[in-house]
Amino acid sequence: MSQPPFADGAPQAMNAAGSSPTNLPTNLASGTEASAFNGSSGGSGDGRQTYAADELAIVLSHYDLGTIESIQEFPRGSRKAPKLILRTAKGLYLLKRRARGKDDPLKVAFDHALQKHLAKRKFPLPRLIDTRKKNNSVLHLNEGTYELFEYIKGASHDWSSEATQDAGKILAQFHKLLKDYRPGHDSGARVSIRFLPSGSYHQSRAVGKSLRNIPEVLMKLHTSGSDDRANKVNQLVQNLQAAYDEAAGRANELGLNEWPEQIVHSDWHPGNMLFLGTCVVAVIDYDAARYERRITDAANGALQFSILRRGHDPATWPEQIDESRYKGFLQSYDLETDNGLSSGELRCIPWLMIEALIAESAIPIAKEGSFARMEAVGFLQMVWRKARWLRDHADHLIHMIEG
Repeated sequence: MSQPPFADGAPQAMNAAGSSPTNLPTNLASGTEASAFNGSSGGSGDGRQTYAADELAIVLSHYDLGTIESIQEFPRGSRKAPKLILRTAKGLYLLKRRARGKDDPLKVAFDHALQKHLAKRKFPLPRLIDTRKKNNSVLHLNEGTYELFEYIKGASHDWSSEATQDAGKILAQFHKLLKDYRPGHDSGARVSIRFLPSGSYHQSRAVGKSLRNIPEVLMKLHTSGSDDRANKVNQLVQNLQAAYDEAAGRANELGLNEWPEQIVHSDWHPGNMLFLGTCVVAVIDYDAARYERRITDAANGALQFSILRRGHDPATWPEQIDESRYKGFLQSYDLETDNGLSSGELRCIPWLMIEALIAESAIPIAKEGSFARMEAVGFLQMVWRKARWLRDHADHLIHMIEG
């Protein structure tokens, strides 16, 4: 997942590539030359990758955009994937160079085929723009992989019940459109299921490995730490591992592994959506799409849209979720599906929410030693409080959506 579920309550304007002002940046609107033309090649002062002037000129020559009126850096998302907003005679576009490691040709082809399939069926998303000559939505030049999207203006999720319900409805539509989809379906090609991306936060070996590695990672970062701190970290990790294992076991007992699989989004959170009022106008970021059970998407969405955060200190964050948004998201999803969620799927949701919560926290902390610049131990303590609340209130949460 590209973004944590710990979102502030204040709405923020966004556009089709992630979070940013709804209005165009000042120097784009005024036509001021962007820093991509300042000759920097590789990275900016803050470590963010940029475009070299000759690189940009060659890339843009492959697209039929008309006169380019202005260009603006778009410093959002991964620092390894530079983005630019282009104002042209034909409209507004967003250019992206994929980060190394996210540019596997087969995975990119899968992502693009998926987005084109959805676009043909009027699903709300920014359209991919094809190159001029080869009519291809992905451009490979030298060692770079480039994508061009239409630029869609919109606002971020306002944390209202109405916007949350619409997010649940749109996820159900996403699943309906992809229930029987396979890459190459539109062209008549057949692709073996074993080549599709798979796996999720459920019963993930990567999560277990990350939890086991956290004590050592934090010890290296805090070499002068006391034995009390080390014992605290070890006990905390043991608690999270036990909660994760219990939740995975409960989901398996309910039959999760026997349910049918399909293409899922796998990163359904407010930061990957644009809203006009309380309606979703675009869903973005399909890099995590894969073959999994639909309930893993629905449960993660329920977590992402109901979790509470107040302020910048995790110690002060409420342990409970927003039950109204939780219920609204899932009921809206259920009503939009063809056959509704099964009893087993409904009863899985709190347990999958626990797994998703722990997975999204453990993996980056094991890698970076912190979570989005927040101190690791305090953050994990907050995760443990929230996981414990979900476990203790699982029956209540199930009853809310079964009724």
